[in-house]
Amino acid sequence: ACVAAGLWWALRNPAFAIDRITVGGDTSHNSAASLRATVAPKLSGNFFTLDLSAAQAAFQSVPWVRRAMVQREFPNQLHITLQERVPVAHWGEGDSELVNQQGEVFEVGDSDADEGRIPRLQGPDGQASVVLSMLHQLNPLVAPLDTRLSALTLQARGNWVAELDRGAVIELGQGTPQELAARLNQFVGTVKEVAARHQRTLDAVE
Repeated sequence: ACVAAGLWWALRNPAFAIDRITVGGDTSHNSAASLRATVAPKLSGNFFTLDLSAAQAAFQSVPWVRRAMVQREFPNQLHITLQERVPVAHWGEGDSELVNQQGEVFEVGDSDADEGRIPRLQGPDGQASVVLSMLHQLNPLVAPLDTRLSALTLQARGNWVAELDRGAVIELGQGTPQELAARLNQFVGTVKEVAARHQRTLDAVE
């Protein structure tokens, strides 16, 4: 009976109500204040009864947040450590979806101006990581042209289309990463030869 009474007292005592939430880690796109205002109404329970898994899910539902670690701090505090998503490319035709370093697509509404220079990837649903991996393999191959891939598309039938930041569109066709790399290498070498033969600069690639 004493133990039960003690538990009842602990569960009901307002001294253990969550009174403070501190946020650490990556907060480039979400301030600590905005996170608390957004997530706090979704939390229920006190220090002892709060569902940490539910609290973690609530923080991870916020745009830009990839992972949240929630820790209790006695007697009435929560400490949240955040890992934000790092965008490396746009996904699709709009600006609301981005791809992070892990090849995961996430939605943030209108993209920040900081993401204006990242490439654009397109492809069938669920293929973002495949397209991102191909981008990483092909991008270094155009470095001799002093350019980069501004867009890479995997079409529904398996054809690949690359676009340089100068506007040149390259139809790479189907094939393994090794076959695509060989074709792109051939293109880079040929373009340099043709430009030199006609006394043109590589700015005329398009």
